[in-house]
Amino acid sequence: MSTVTLPLWLVVLAGLLALIGLLDRLLVPSVRWFIRSRATKVLDEVGSRLRIEIRPFQQTRREVLIDRLLYDEKVQQAAAAYARGQDMPREVVMTRIRGYAREIVPAFNAYFYFRVGYWLGRKIARLLYRVRVGYTDNEGLARVPPDATVVFVMNHRSNMDYILAAYLVADQAALSYAVGEWARIWPLRQLIRSMGAYFVRRNSRDELYRKVLERYIVMATEAGVTQAVYPEGGLTRDGRMRAPKLGALDYMVRGFNPEGERDLVFIPLGINYDRTLEDRSLLLGLDENAKKTGAVRAAWNTLAFAARQVRLMSKNEWHRFGYACVNFGTPVSMREFVRVRGLDFRKLAKEERYARIAELGDHLMGSVGKLIPVLPVPLVALVFERNAGKALSELELKSEVEILIERMEAAGAHVYIPRRDRDYAITAGLRMMLLRHIVEERDGLYAADPAEATLLRYYANSIAHLI
Repeated sequence: MSTVTLPLWLVVLAGLLALIGLLDRLLVPSVRWFIRSRATKVLDEVGSRLRIEIRPFQQTRREVLIDRLLYDEKVQQAAAAYARGQDMPREVVMTRIRGYAREIVPAFNAYFYFRVGYWLGRKIARLLYRVRVGYTDNEGLARVPPDATVVFVMNHRSNMDYILAAYLVADQAALSYAVGEWARIWPLRQLIRSMGAYFVRRNSRDELYRKVLERYIVMATEAGVTQAVYPEGGLTRDGRMRAPKLGALDYMVRGFNPEGERDLVFIPLGINYDRTLEDRSLLLGLDENAKKTGAVRAAWNTLAFAARQVRLMSKNEWHRFGYACVNFGTPVSMREFVRVRGLDFRKLAKEERYARIAELGDHLMGSVGKLIPVLPVPLVALVFERNAGKALSELELKSEVEILIERMEAAGAHVYIPRRDRDYAITAGLRMMLLRHIVEERDGLYAADPAEATLLRYYANSIAHLI
């Protein structure tokens, strides 16, 4: 009998593969069972207190949703047309569509959403900001039918928007977001997908991909899934609200049936911060000559920023980034919207439908714009912006801010006054700007630093439209 000798590296590799196979067979199913049982328990706990219940669509297994999307009639029609137009085998096209579906479809897990995600969101939001809910149209929100499809429409100032909004509405509903490519890195991708978010390729020109995305949004909307959308499409670069992109709104309303069993209700939401984490990075996007920041460089900048904050904490010199505030406006019922205007989006020609959706988008974003909270830093920034090059005493500054508050409140703006003390609000806003060296003090007079004029304008722009 002959002896077979194997290299040590091959034996080690075979052992590792066997161990991975054993874990896959024994451990992974046990972990999945544990997570599912936890999710079921959480659903039983939160189901009684949520105003908008978790829909059966969200509890459906991900593979089932992928297959449902793959064999959707309109997706199949798009696949056949694409195969003919590109002279490609249908099987190749369907493989591509399955890849798109797997990329888009989330894997909502109540345990991750209400235990892990809510805990993280609450800790992060409260660590960084003094979180406040300002104005809420309680009467309007109370009139929203529990079985309606609710879509929160908001402005987009920071990636913190996702965390803050989900945290503040966690006692009402579980939000499903559209998130961009930034969230597709491991392991963030798995966590975000389990929170019910679906991934979107921004500005994709692939018609096949857009059809798959459209049909997923339509399916989720018809199933009553509560969603949150940013019609601006991306973060504001200069502090002002951007013109709305209407793709997601078009997908949601083009098949809306005014006589159907569910109403489609849009709830405007305005959000603002005394400091956005990405402000300086966003302002770089305004400089056409600035070198584009790559993913590695962006990650390094983020880590460096976090390290700097930790260092300040260790020296007991760290301060929270001021106030973060959210306002909830009056819901917009699509049944009422189309009834008043005599519309049925299903029957409109393409050009007419786009025009009407643009009207809806302008109406919604106009409501969002009016809801953006007026906070201490933007208030003080707007005063210095309007007095460019001029030094102000503390008394003059407070007088200017008082006048601005009166004008804004008279115009219907929602001014958040911490502790209901205007003097404290002005002092808090000025202190933040002094700490960041946006404003400098000399001989008892305060003046904006010309080198930080763009950053000053960024914060002033967030509320400038309110007057």
